[in-house]
Amino acid sequence: MPLATREIKRRIRSVSNTRKITKAMELVAGAKMRRAVKAVLQTRSYATAAWEIVKDLSDKTDSSKHPLLQKRENIKKVGIILIASNRGLCGSFNREIVELVANYINRHRDQNIDIEAEIFLMGNRGKDIMFRHGHKVIAEFTKFDVATRVSEVSPLAQMAIQDYISGKYDKIVMAYTDYKSAIVQEPRIRKLLPIDRQDDELGFVGKNDKSAELTNQVAVEKNEYIFEPSPDIVLEQMLNRLVELQIYQALLESNASEHSARMMAMRNASDAALDMINDLTITYNRARQQNITTELADISAGRAAVE
Repeated sequence: MPLATREIKRRIRSVSNTRKITKAMELVAGAKMRRAVKAVLQTRSYATAAWEIVKDLSDKTDSSKHPLLQKRENIKKVGIILIASNRGLCGSFNREIVELVANYINRHRDQNIDIEAEIFLMGNRGKDIMFRHGHKVIAEFTKFDVATRVSEVSPLAQMAIQDYISGKYDKIVMAYTDYKSAIVQEPRIRKLLPIDRQDDELGFVGKNDKSAELTNQVAVEKNEYIFEPSPDIVLEQMLNRLVELQIYQALLESNASEHSARMMAMRNASDAALDMINDLTITYNRARQQNITTELADISAGRAAVE
């Protein structure tokens, strides 16, 4: 029985050490999450305003003059920009976004048996899962856990733009995880190219913020722009920048979602470890009490034998 109590104490120490690690990882993920959410909020108003301006401009210009506005009638090949995480320990974050992409591809194949889909990947953890699903990853790009500049997504944006203009893809979409709150993140697929007047806004964070609402109200005012030299030339310059900006904003959303998911996963692990420690402590106390009772019984039996 002493061996049993010693083993229980060893397990308690082991679980306690594990809980210290998960607690530390929770705090680190929480700090990163706050920075990521701050970055999302700082850029959202600009990204939303730019998106509204370009959609308004596209209504006033001939879309046939701009390749990024031209829709393809028959969708034969789709490019998917998938933003996953570089590391694990973030719950179902990667699985959910990859399953969403797999279902999206299967739905398109059900509608058109000849359709092809290729993946532009950001985030190391998505590659193995995509290969298991049998999908083709044609390019991998470095994903920064803390994105600070739009230029970090420029290579990906330029490749997507050139491939669409050349006709390699008939449609390009982004798959990312939208940050709604610290405990709720929603994987989404959003069309990137061609740019469509009906496309919705990107993200949820800050939609109830008064400053964001004011920015949106200013952005959607119609027929209030003075263009020099012309709307067509201005739009030509803005389109590439807009595509970069939308990918960058999706990256910020995914980063905030990833750190939130990791924080919650580590919090759940810490809580589970604490529950295990409590259960093991109760088991240890019972075993120790049983040892003491057994020893007292032996002493009493020995004394009775002597008398």
